[in-house]
Amino acid sequence: MYAFLLTISIGAAAGYAFYRLKVPGGMMVGSIVAISLFNVATGMAYTPPAVKVIAQIIAGAFIGVGVERSDLKRIKHIIKPAGVLLFGMLLLNISVGYIIYKLSPLDLITSLMSAVPGGMSDTPIISAEMGADASKVTVMQFLRLVTGIGLFPSMIARLARNREEAATEDEVYVREKTQSDSPKAFVVTLSVAMVCGTIGKLLGVTAGTIVFSMISVIGLKLLYGNVSMPRYMKSIAQILAGAYIGSSVGYSDIVEMKYLILPAIILIMGYSLACVIIGKLLHRHFNMSLKEGMLSATPAGASDMALIASDIGVMSADVIVLQIIRMVVVISIFPQIISLIVRVVGG
Repeated sequence: MYAFLLTISIGAAAGYAFYRLKVPGGMMVGSIVAISLFNVATGMAYTPPAVKVIAQIIAGAFIGVGVERSDLKRIKHIIKPAGVLLFGMLLLNISVGYIIYKLSPLDLITSLMSAVPGGMSDTPIISAEMGADASKVTVMQFLRLVTGIGLFPSMIARLARNREEAATEDEVYVREKTQSDSPKAFVVTLSVAMVCGTIGKLLGVTAGTIVFSMISVIGLKLLYGNVSMPRYMKSIAQILAGAYIGSSVGYSDIVEMKYLILPAIILIMGYSLACVIIGKLLHRHFNMSLKEGMLSATPAGASDMALIASDIGVMSADVIVLQIIRMVVVISIFPQIISLIVRVVGG
């Protein structure tokens, strides 16, 4: 118990420090970095297996409360671009992952999970459950997030310059945000997520814990509307996930990080190319502005896109809805496909 409490304390302190420094995914990144170094130096880092399950349940619930009823009403208007986006992302995931596998020492499942267009908080912990090298997946996902936030908006603004007119007011879709602050709603939401997440775990479904947690909370919100998952719970999930991953990192894992240089270059080039190609397809065939199309294909999160879109003059919330659809489908379906590929191909 002492080792666990010490591990969590170190992870929380470092995570908060990284968060204050505005490092993308700072709570999780800081936790992993500090606990990895602590484990290499002392060998004392420890987290029980239940920590991974709890982190996945909270992460799934947090994704679930982000889905709005208005998003589902909007799906009929964007189902075709969503299909193109998801097919493009799946093709990107498989092709980039396989190229990384062939050109680097990473095994197949680690390579494929490194290229998953998911979330910084959930993809690494799913990777750990699937048997991938979660520390390497975390580094690759961090680079994906940093690139999506730091590089892509400038690239999009430059490529789309003078290429489109601003949307008129009646063309703009605005999301209806609903989330309760009630302690009772929080207890109910967390309880439902824990029960369903545990069922998903017991059923042995790939990424079943996070998937069942997410789907149950989405269902709860659509049926009753009264759900709550405070932002601090996301921080808790990130710290727990970081502690679990960091506790498994040894000196050899840190040494092997040098092998991620080429995979990182491949990943960034693949996502950059996909952003342009998918964005232009959405622009050309679905009456979306070029900025909207490329932002929809940007490898960042829905909350990040909400801020970035307004910064570069995109007011429609369709970008956010497409990002949420991407997140839900990627977390639910992509791990199943990757698991199938690994079983068929081997590696």
